[in-house]
Amino acid sequence: MALSSKLRVMISSRCDDDFPTGKGATKLSDIRKELKKDLEDSQFLGKHMIEVWINEDTPPQPGTKDSWEVCLKAAKDCDILISLSNGNSGWANTGSDIGICHAELMTALSEAPEKVRLIDLGNIKTDNTPSGQRNESFQKYVGTQSLFRGGKVTSKQTLKDRVNEAIQDAILRLAQSGVRVASTGAYYKGQALDWSRLDFKKRRMEIVAVLKTVMMGRKGTKVEGDYHIVEIAGKDILIIPDAIPAALTVGPAKEMVGQPFLGDYKLAEVLKEKRGGPIHIIGCNKTATEAQALKLLGFPDATVVNAPFGIFVADQVQKIQFVFIKNCRDESTTRHGVQRFFEWITQTREDTALAETAEARARIVKAIAKENS
Repeated sequence: MALSSKLRVMISSRCDDDFPTGKGATKLSDIRKELKKDLEDSQFLGKHMIEVWINEDTPPQPGTKDSWEVCLKAAKDCDILISLSNGNSGWANTGSDIGICHAELMTALSEAPEKVRLIDLGNIKTDNTPSGQRNESFQKYVGTQSLFRGGKVTSKQTLKDRVNEAIQDAILRLAQSGVRVASTGAYYKGQALDWSRLDFKKRRMEIVAVLKTVMMGRKGTKVEGDYHIVEIAGKDILIIPDAIPAALTVGPAKEMVGQPFLGDYKLAEVLKEKRGGPIHIIGCNKTATEAQALKLLGFPDATVVNAPFGIFVADQVQKIQFVFIKNCRDESTTRHGVQRFFEWITQTREDTALAETAEARARIVKAIAKENS
């Protein structure tokens, strides 16, 4: 991301569409220019802190750069992207391509999803024309991203207010995230140093204790003895915490966990009624890779997601699911990793699929337990 002396905000939307539709409508391009002026005129502690990128004000580019490349570079380089989405995908090079608004949003989400804010202007109608099909694809894409957008705005002033609220929220959250990232780098001091002094057994206990604390703090969690039943997508799911107290390349540390799902059948009595699971959450003291996760599973044909919190694995045959929470160096990093996992399953709507797979795993576990009784 390009560095700047100011916070770079990109406003992405159609230019020539009217908002709101009907009497008194204004071109979105004109609203974007007004937003740019208002935001750049605003001050923080007596300083102008924001610069706004809109394609209307972009100077001519070299012949080697077309408009598409310029817009996507802006989406990558900005600190905050505000998408004013009315369901119109925007212009495209050919009838089968995605539109530029679709591409800008997709690019920003792939670069840094936390910097993206979407303002819902409603959706235009679609048809069977190439542009209508692009718009339908864009609307479906937006629907699958589970982006926070607040209520649908219906007036110019409400739109401006919502953009201001979105930028305020983004600045606050990105600043807080930056502090967390900065603090997690200091593994050579503080509690991280204290944890590094512990032996494997004690460090494992510390990580597991934090995992349990985070789960107990979630709404709807039930604790039965040493077991935690966590509510996910409205369903009770048994989650088993454990920890690898060193790098996964260190054999003795990895062997402390082994392949925990091989003993799932012993938990059949905990899976009362329609409870799902178990799902294993494993705190890793250091990093974790997709290859290491698949090696733990024992075979490669599985869903593997490499996310900011670590690695998520789901086997669609045996319905095994486990999570590696990486860089559990101290209480703060461990808490943050688990919180990001739960945020991820909610934001991506993976929570429903995870709960359904956990229920299927419970049925398999009970069948194995019955055979072994």
